[in-house]
Amino acid sequence: MTNFYAFYLIHDYHFTIRSSQLYLFAFLAAGALGTFLGGPLADRFGRKNIIFFSLAGSAPFTIILPYVSASAVIILLLLAGFVIMTSFSVTVIYAQELFPGKVGTMAGLTVGFAFGMGAVGSVALGIAADFIGIASTIKWIGFLPLLGIFTLMLPSDTVLKRWHQE
Repeated sequence: MTNFYAFYLIHDYHFTIRSSQLYLFAFLAAGALGTFLGGPLADRFGRKNIIFFSLAGSAPFTIILPYVSASAVIILLLLAGFVIMTSFSVTVIYAQELFPGKVGTMAGLTVGFAFGMGAVGSVALGIAADFIGIASTIKWIGFLPLLGIFTLMLPSDTVLKRWHQE
């Protein structure tokens, strides 16, 4: 999203480069706030719940994003950025709890995997944008957060606590 959304705004909304970058900045700034608040929210509502909320909960915003007016785009970008990134720090901690003796390894794998898959995804989405167009690609990737439904298969926080007590 961060690689191609500015191009989409320029192409479909006729934004200037500067305006499109400001919208992207708003998305990323909201994401930074979401990352910061994700930990306290996970302490209150549970890590697995926040990971699920972050992924599946952002889907409504990302799905309707290509169909709203330019004035509504900024609101949806702020909401989507915040929600998507609430799980970033939580995911690292969750992975460390899955493998308690491997704290550094799990932190490195989690963050490294996220950035690595982002790079692979950027290439794949670039190819898709070349073949089906930037607008169709943006509409299609709006559905990717629905993959968050698979987080329901993760062990619950209480199961993790039980594993640590054994």
